[in-house]
Amino acid sequence: MAKTSLSVLKRERQTARRRLRNVKRRKQLRASLKQIRATEDKEAAGKLLPEVQSVIDKSARNNIIHRNTARRLKSRLAKQVAKQG
Repeated sequence: MAKTSLSVLKRERQTARRRLRNVKRRKQLRASLKQIRATEDKEAAGKLLPEVQSVIDKSARNNIIHRNTARRLKSRLAKQVAKQG
């Protein structure tokens, strides 16, 4: 078995930490999207919309999703909330 350098071991530790952080952020994003899509009441959805948009923006800023994907999600959610009645 080949010897492993210290830099390789450090890189593995960093990658593991980042992967866990990204998984947590992705789960938070999916949960918030699921929550607002399941909301039937227009007022409740309207109050929830800014919070969900914030989660989407944070996900885009942290490269969990692409910035254009974030814009598309926010636009579609806003349309959905406006259409509820």
